[in-house]
Amino acid sequence: MKATTCCFSGHRKLPKDKIEQIVKRLDREIESLISQGVTDFISGGALGFDQIAASLIISKKEMGSDIRLILALPCKNQDALWTVEQKKLYRNLLAEADDIVYVSEEYTNGCIKKRNRYMVDCSAYCICALLRSMSGTDQTVRYARQKGVIVNNIAK
Repeated sequence: MKATTCCFSGHRKLPKDKIEQIVKRLDREIESLISQGVTDFISGGALGFDQIAASLIISKKEMGSDIRLILALPCKNQDALWTVEQKKLYRNLLAEADDIVYVSEEYTNGCIKKRNRYMVDCSAYCICALLRSMSGTDQTVRYARQKGVIVNNIAK
């Protein structure tokens, strides 16, 4: 599975003036990986980039691509502090996922890092939207590079 798997990592808040460009690049990169035989895409389900990526995979599936969306979630109540609208989108993503993995039952200080490492450990590729160092995305990308995962930063 690992050779045909790509994970996503990106910030929860993306600059409004960069979102359109990021989505276009994300679409191109996903298409490129599909053409190379990648079939499984892992999203962490968080607000922002994770949900954009998951939504794009769902739309590609609906257009006939034979791919899978795997949600790797830090805990079962990830959405506890989200707005009603954010929860609605999240529940739609959960319903469309081909597989859901919870790395922890409950929220803990390390569950997000654990989720990020799980995604990288299962992947040969990582598409990221990395704009800031000293962030969870930066930490995940550094870990992916250490593990020999092919990283493509579409935000630069």
